[in-house]
Amino acid sequence: MEKIVALITACGRGNRFNRGEGIPKQYLPLAGIPMLRHSIMAFLNHPQVSDVLCVIHPDDIELYEQATIGLDLLNPVFGGDTRQSSIRIGLEELVDYKPNKVLIHDGVRPFVSKRIINGILEKLESHPAVIPAIAVEDTIKKIGDGKIEWTLERENLWRAQTPQGFLYQDILNSHIAFKDLNFTDDSALNEYAGIPVAIVPGSQNNFKITTEEDYDRAKHMIPFLIDDYREETRCGIGFDVHGFRKIENDEDNFIRICGAEIEFDKKILAHSDGDVGIHALIDALLGAIGQGDIGEHFPPSEQKWKNCDSREMLKKVYELIQKYSATILNIDLTIICERPKILKYKNKMKEELSTILGISSKRINIKATTTEKLGFIGREEGIACQAVASVLISSNTELIN
Repeated sequence: MEKIVALITACGRGNRFNRGEGIPKQYLPLAGIPMLRHSIMAFLNHPQVSDVLCVIHPDDIELYEQATIGLDLLNPVFGGDTRQSSIRIGLEELVDYKPNKVLIHDGVRPFVSKRIINGILEKLESHPAVIPAIAVEDTIKKIGDGKIEWTLERENLWRAQTPQGFLYQDILNSHIAFKDLNFTDDSALNEYAGIPVAIVPGSQNNFKITTEEDYDRAKHMIPFLIDDYREETRCGIGFDVHGFRKIENDEDNFIRICGAEIEFDKKILAHSDGDVGIHALIDALLGAIGQGDIGEHFPPSEQKWKNCDSREMLKKVYELIQKYSATILNIDLTIICERPKILKYKNKMKEELSTILGISSKRINIKATTTEKLGFIGREEGIACQAVASVLISSNTELIN
C-alpha cells in the first residue's frame, strides 16, 4: 500500500493579524478547538492518508502540544525563516519515511473538505502534481503609484489553494534544487522545473485565515461547515476546605491561594500545598467536563502529590480540557476565611490562573467573605473555597457524542 503523508505548515507569526494577545492565529479557537487541530483532523480522518507531519515555529511547541493532545501524529519539526524553507525542511524530514505522495497544506485553512482531498488523490493517479483552485470572479487591476495601470483578463485566472498534491520525490527535488529562489506556493517550484501541474475544483469555503476579518468569517461559518455541528455550555461546581496548623521553625511564613503566595502566621494542613482556591477550581472544571473529581486524578495516597504545587495539578487538568476540545468561558471563586485578608492579592491570583489556563483574567472573578465569626472558619481554624466554572463543548468531542 502506498504511503501518503499530509505535510501541514504552521509556522506563521500572523503579521496581519492582531487578535489573540500574541497567540499565533493557527492556535486560536474555532468552536472551542484550535484552528490547527481542525486542519489536522481533515487528514487524520481520511482513509488514504497514512500520517500527518506538522512544521511549526520553535516558540510554539507548548501551543502545539496543547492543540494536538490525543492525536496520533509524526513528531513535529521546526521550520525555517520562510514558508518555502519550512516546507523543504518538512519534506527532508520525510526522506527515511519514504512516502509515495505528499499533500502540502496550510494550517490556517481549517475547512478543507473530503471532496477536495479525494479529487486531488484521484487526479494524482495520472498526474505528477495537482492543486485545488477556483476561478477568479472579480475584475483584477494592476496598480502602480496608487493608480490603475491596466486591467487583467480574468478568463484564465485561477486562485490556488491547498492542499497541493505531489509525487514526493518530485517536489522534494524541486525544493532542494530551487531553494535559493522565491516562490509563493509549492506548485510554482514544479512549474519552474517543467513538471506539469493539474487542477481540481477548490471551494470558496477552503479559504485561508489571514486577517481578523477572515477569523470572524470562520467563526460565523463553522456551524455550517462541520457535519452535525452543535455546541453546549456546561457548568461545574467545586468546594474545598483545609485546616490551619502552626508554623514549624524551618518553614516559610506564607500560604498559597490560587497560586499566589500570601504572608500568614499559620500553615495549611494538607497532603499537597493545600491551595483551596485551585483545589475547588479543579473540581469545578472536572465537573464541567464530566471527568470525576480531584481525588480520582490526584489521590492523596500517591506520594508524588505530597507537598505538590497545586499549579502543576491545574496544568494537568487544563491538558484534559484541551484533550476534549473544551473552552473555558468563565470562573467564579469565593474564598471563605476570617484571615488572611484576600483583597490585595486578588489581581495576583487572577494573573496566576490566567497564565495556567490560557484565558483572559477578565474571565476570572475572585471574591472573599467570612462566616461572621461562626464555626471553625470563624474561629480562624481553617479556610474554604467555592468555585463555579463554565465551559463550551462542541460536537467534535466525545463529551457530547
